[in-house]
Amino acid sequence: MKKEKPAPVKTAKPGKRQQLPKAPSGIKGLDEITGGGLPKGRPTLICGGTGCGKTLMAMEFLVRGATEYNEPGVFMAFEEAANDLTENVTSLGFDLNDLVKRKKMILDYVHIERSEIEESGEYDLEGLFIRLGYAIDSIGAKRVVLDTIESLFAGLPNIPVLRAELHRLFGWLKEKGVTAIITGEKGENTLTRQGLEEYVSDCVIKLDHRVTEQTSSRRLRVVKYRGSVHGTNEYPFLIDSKGIAVLPITSLNLDHTVSNERVSSGIARLDAMLGGNGYFRGSSILISGTAGIGKTSLSAHFADAACRRGERVLYFHFEESPDQIIRNMLSIGIDLKKWVNAGLLRIQSKRPSFAGLESHLVQAHKSIEEFEPQAVILDPLNSFIIGDNQIEVKSMLMRLVDFLKTRQITGLFTNLSEAVNPLEHIDVSISSLIDTWLMLHEIDSGGERNRGLSIMKSRGMAHSNQIREFLLTDHGLELCDVYVGPEGVLTGSARLSKEAEDEAELLIRNQDVELRQIELESKRSNLEAQIAILRAEFAVQEIASLKIIGQETAEEAQLAQGRLNMGVSRNVDAKSNKEKGTPHEN
Repeated sequence: MKKEKPAPVKTAKPGKRQQLPKAPSGIKGLDEITGGGLPKGRPTLICGGTGCGKTLMAMEFLVRGATEYNEPGVFMAFEEAANDLTENVTSLGFDLNDLVKRKKMILDYVHIERSEIEESGEYDLEGLFIRLGYAIDSIGAKRVVLDTIESLFAGLPNIPVLRAELHRLFGWLKEKGVTAIITGEKGENTLTRQGLEEYVSDCVIKLDHRVTEQTSSRRLRVVKYRGSVHGTNEYPFLIDSKGIAVLPITSLNLDHTVSNERVSSGIARLDAMLGGNGYFRGSSILISGTAGIGKTSLSAHFADAACRRGERVLYFHFEESPDQIIRNMLSIGIDLKKWVNAGLLRIQSKRPSFAGLESHLVQAHKSIEEFEPQAVILDPLNSFIIGDNQIEVKSMLMRLVDFLKTRQITGLFTNLSEAVNPLEHIDVSISSLIDTWLMLHEIDSGGERNRGLSIMKSRGMAHSNQIREFLLTDHGLELCDVYVGPEGVLTGSARLSKEAEDEAELLIRNQDVELRQIELESKRSNLEAQIAILRAEFAVQEIASLKIIGQETAEEAQLAQGRLNMGVSRNVDAKSNKEKGTPHEN
């Protein structure tokens, strides 16, 4: 018997990948993490503890689908009535009543009393399928939410029956071709109470609401996503008046572009120390120093200079109110109020304990995207340090620095150094992330507390290695010249004394120079007088000598002429004798 050759296996052409169809959620950041949205036509499980945001995320998925993607949806609730749901999401700007009127959404509340549920004979969800199927067909729904699934199986200890009905439910949703979200409560050691839903779901998203050091934060993680690449890290998300925002910050890479443009620090002499032109645009700048040393004043100079260039500045302050900052900066001649009124400066002040680190980061991202600044200031960084959370703070700041650099936003940060610690020590340990690091020194000498500034590093540019004293005056921060004495850099009264001493020495040197110039001028005048006398004597001798030379020349000429005349006279006498016939001797 001749064997038949097996049929050839069809393979995808090289370079062409089958992309899993996806339904965009419309939730900011979630689509980026999931690579385009939730699996289209498949069920997704959103699980987590109480108050983590499951219902709100599911509701926003429906609302965004109806309003932005023309995909009507059905929300079937088992714990909250339709009126309660409508009122709860009004604060997010969602008008569910309007969507229901326009047949873009159906809100269906199924009341299940757990105390009345008991297992008797076969248990199935046929009634749910009929009710849900009717709602889907009545508006042509493309999206469905079941909130929460535990209510359907309360009081059923039969695991095989429970597993079978879960499979039926998820299979039925796939047959209807709807993109479904099923919410589930977190179990003790499982993602859900039943511990089964995560296995039959195509996508599982875990929400977490945690409290650390008396501050709360929300996190999201995509536990699994069949047939699709997705982000696997924990991502912070925020619930505010505009809905849910997820921040996929851990996916940032070191591939941002850089600029060669320079921006002023607001202080001309500091710009000169930074190679003559200030900071690089889009770079990160750190100003560190002890309390009261002038970190905020230096930040205000930078903000003022940016606003003068017509750039927008977003100023996050975690210790003072906007009015207090504006008032304090007036004492050094910087009027920030006019830039606030002009819409170029926005100051946001909140205590670090107002929210968790990730929530602060999410809010910073949202503010930056809304205001679109060219410069961002955070003052101070170490306010976020509570207990032993330095690692979390560094992670947050790393993400923020990377985010600013991808948008070519110049970031300026301040850090408070403890007096008992070395100045080079930074509580949040982010010096490696910083491009330019300015160190403000406290210099104690002669019973005075003075201020000094030095540049610890500034990547990509030549910069000064000197320590400069600076003063906070009524016209701003003023850098002074460096005075180095036997004990180091002179500041305060010692510097003023040195300046007076140098002025006195300069005056004496000037007087010595002037005296030497007078003496030299006197010698020059005497020498010129002597030269004049010699020239006069030489002129008299020259005249006398020329006169003698002239007389001798004339006498010599007369003698020559006499000899010539004598010769001529002798020739004439000989000729006359010949004519008279004077006989010649033979």
